[in-house]
Amino acid sequence: MADPQERFDIILKKLKESGHKITPQRIAIVKILADSQGHPSVENIYEHLKNDFPTMSLATVYRTVLLVKSLGEVLELGFPDGSNRYDANRPYPHPHVICVKCGKVIDPDISGLKDMQKEIAEETGFEILTHRLDFFGICSDCKN
Repeated sequence: MADPQERFDIILKKLKESGHKITPQRIAIVKILADSQGHPSVENIYEHLKNDFPTMSLATVYRTVLLVKSLGEVLELGFPDGSNRYDANRPYPHPHVICVKCGKVIDPDISGLKDMQKEIAEETGFEILTHRLDFFGICSDCKN
């Protein structure tokens, strides 16, 4: 996992450099994204902050997360049920292991992924622009 403070600083710097206001709500949303190890949804972020910011709407969280995504500082993970989760620690394509019972998302460290991408490009003749590699299973908490 990336250093949360470093990720927080990088995201805030990008927001400032691109001319966006740094509001208390945006700071709180970015803090959750940078600190998170669990790939939160917009709804998770909103639930976490609604007591501190009672006038903040779910739409504000959504717009802020999409803004950070547009700056290349968060990776969006879409799921077949229409839900999305966000990863600001590793905002680039990488593998995920997803529990089909509780929805937990883990980032495994897999060596050889770049070699696999190169091999696929060579075999198919494609220029690989991005990728998504997900493994689905049942986490150790749900197995017990």
